[in-house]
Amino acid sequence: MAKYNAGCQHVHVTIDAEPIDNHECHCNVCKTVTGQHTTHVAFFNYADVKVDHPEKIKRVPFNKDNPNGPLEICLCTECNAVLMLDDKQKRIRVGVPNIMGYGDGFPKATYHAFWDESKGYAKPSDGRPVHAGLRPDFAWPTSAA
Repeated sequence: MAKYNAGCQHVHVTIDAEPIDNHECHCNVCKTVTGQHTTHVAFFNYADVKVDHPEKIKRVPFNKDNPNGPLEICLCTECNAVLMLDDKQKRIRVGVPNIMGYGDGFPKATYHAFWDESKGYAKPSDGRPVHAGLRPDFAWPTSAA
């Protein structure tokens, strides 16, 4: 049985590994896409995320202002459920637990990413580290292609 499950009744997303990065995102793209003040985002190594029906996935750009960027939102072609973010460079796949249905057992974000004073709200003070980008020790994995 998979460690983490998401998806919809038509496309199942399963993961047997822990996230390689797990943060509360403050970036403007996540705010625009999700409509949330902050978004819990988990990166997984590309090969660790399995999809049982890739033929039922519709892809749309993650960042409308950079439609040729590396990330795509994957949606079910039958019910339009948000399944994951997929990296065209095949380095990572991304889960957003509260949107993609990972449930209560998913690990909490370990830090805040992409926070800056121009956001117009107070710096997070929940005890987790706060960074202007991804955590300083994060290294992008190599492509799985």
